[in-house]
Amino acid sequence: MFLGVIADDFTGASDIANTLAKGVQPEGGLRTVQYLGVPATRAAADVEAGVIALKSRSIPAAEAVAQSLAALDWLLAQGCRQIVFKYCSTFDSTPEGNIGPVAEALARRLDARGVVACPAFPDAGRSVFMGHLFVGERLLSESGMEHHPLNPMTDPDLRRWLARQSEDAVGLLSWPTLRQGAGAARAALEQAGARGERLVIADAIANDDLLVLAQACEGARLLTGGSGIARGLPRNFIRAGLAKGGKPVVDDVGGPEAILVGSCSRATRGQIERHRATHPVLGIDVDQVMEGRLTAADIASFINAHHGAAPLVYSSSAPEEVGALQAKYGREAVAQALDALFASAARQLFAAGTRRIVVGGGETSGAVVSALDVTSFRIGPEIAPGVPVLVAEDGSGLGMALKSGNFGGEDFFARALDMLSGEGSAAA
Repeated sequence: MFLGVIADDFTGASDIANTLAKGVQPEGGLRTVQYLGVPATRAAADVEAGVIALKSRSIPAAEAVAQSLAALDWLLAQGCRQIVFKYCSTFDSTPEGNIGPVAEALARRLDARGVVACPAFPDAGRSVFMGHLFVGERLLSESGMEHHPLNPMTDPDLRRWLARQSEDAVGLLSWPTLRQGAGAARAALEQAGARGERLVIADAIANDDLLVLAQACEGARLLTGGSGIARGLPRNFIRAGLAKGGKPVVDDVGGPEAILVGSCSRATRGQIERHRATHPVLGIDVDQVMEGRLTAADIASFINAHHGAAPLVYSSSAPEEVGALQAKYGREAVAQALDALFASAARQLFAAGTRRIVVGGGETSGAVVSALDVTSFRIGPEIAPGVPVLVAEDGSGLGMALKSGNFGGEDFFARALDMLSGEGSAAA
């Protein structure tokens, strides 16, 4: 294993695993496996890139640091020459963390300074210019992310946001410098490190910028960012003769299907409405869940009654509705109840033979995958930017797609099921 990734949630891990497996043409990507938590055994000999999925985005910072350092130790033991700390392309965090504390802890363990911090992902509409994060044409703070129920993002100035979380000074690698090429970018990062700036926000507004960053960071012990930061990294290892390159290939997955959605993003709500027009859809009443009147058995019953028709069950509401429910029952209580509901439903569905499962939302994905006791996935073709086909390595025949809230086109859910079965086009 040459490249190791520590991701702070399960959908984010799939996102960057997809980037690494796909790579860029003509070289292609790396043979990539996604691990659910820190593995207890060594990686298979053919794995070139390993992505450890943690559920550390919204836990206390000290716990996130401890989990991330444990993941780092395992990756280094597999021989990794370069480490990436992957977080969301919308920089999901609070003023207390967890991006800054984890990134600084990893950098100190690796004795790294002038470490890139770049959440840009142009294919999904995320770009960074002069240290400010944009979602499409809007600043992050005007994109809808300011209403996120767990990590409301109210400041698009990433250098200022990260400085609130960090002990050391935070630098900036601006776009004008980046456009001078990899040599200028590398020099700027070295100078930032010499000034005591351990983390450096890096601008990137197009995929070509990410390739320049990758070239500038060839040989760097640590990078941090969204999945876009990994876009050009496979090329470094392939051109150095360490990896073979190629396209991701996995077996097709058959069997009954289920779609479970817990994201409240604008994009996901639109995808649910599109799916509802031609497929059976069940909305979860949170009041009924909290009062014990809607159970996992009810969800499993609905899914099982509609096999073959791409049934979808969701808990997704507008921000004002989510806020009212959190005020009524408590934010953590609602989140825990819904995670437990989806997790139990997934266990029941898998036991009944469901083998194609699509999940929307990072927290929901973590709950479902944990409930199914999956330890690792091989990475298959791309369903949509940031979302690959995942096939369990344990021989269970389980195939999954784990989608962050804002990812995918309007027809994502039906497309994901088709891709899992090998019926969909590999084009994004």
